[in-house]
Amino acid sequence: MSGKQFVLQLRSPDRPGIVAGIAPILAENGCDIRDANVFGDDDTGTFFVRLHLANDRLSKDELEQVILPQTEQFGQDWVLHDLEHKTQVLVAVSKFDHCLWDLLHKWRIGSLPVEIVGIVSNHDDLRYIGDHFNVPFHHLPITKETKAEQEAAFKQVIESTGTELLVLARYMQILSDDFSASLFGRCINIHHSFLPSFKGARPYHQAHQRGVKLIGATAHYVTADLDEGPIIEQDVRRVDHSTSASSMVEIGREVEASVLSRAVKWHCEHRVALNGSRTVVMK
Repeated sequence: MSGKQFVLQLRSPDRPGIVAGIAPILAENGCDIRDANVFGDDDTGTFFVRLHLANDRLSKDELEQVILPQTEQFGQDWVLHDLEHKTQVLVAVSKFDHCLWDLLHKWRIGSLPVEIVGIVSNHDDLRYIGDHFNVPFHHLPITKETKAEQEAAFKQVIESTGTELLVLARYMQILSDDFSASLFGRCINIHHSFLPSFKGARPYHQAHQRGVKLIGATAHYVTADLDEGPIIEQDVRRVDHSTSASSMVEIGREVEASVLSRAVKWHCEHRVALNGSRTVVMK
């Protein structure tokens, strides 16, 4: 594809003619629509649009000025992304390394459209992984008594690195309500269970005790309500009565890594839109 590449994300009260109104303006200004996804949610009366655009005439700022009058006319909420810019991602982890390895490997080979700017951990065990990938490692230990100070240091890392997305890749700490609120829509967690079942700690052991036949993992946006944020992606694996809790943990780690990387990829390709307590994922 020639020219500059953009993604236009748009959310609007549902009504006829939204795409018909903006498409001619894009065409008149040299935009080639390479991919288009739309969804109208009857429950909320909201219309969602994702357009992948190519344009060899206008810069991002110029294209925004072209789009603005049309969106103001109909009260649309929108953002234009320049695909040359890679989302700045900070990864938080504790001692489990499988999701971290997966994200870093996929970043290195170019299958994730991100720039990983650092790793934060409340333990120093995984520093060698940061060294291996030449990624800054920030050791921020935490206790109940030092939680406020640790989160202040964590926020400083986010600000100093220009982080646009925080990924909790098995970071085994609960963020404070204020910290969670400040990151709404730009913090993704991987929960080692098929939510909404088995929230909290040791979900595979909870699942084993209940004799489930499917185990899974859930990637979701972080909110102040533990493990209840809008879900981006889920996957499952089949188990049976002979599968031990420890085997479920082993099976689950592969699922966790793949689910988390897909959620990060879709977010950074601007395919995910918040829709109340849910998401719209335009794949």
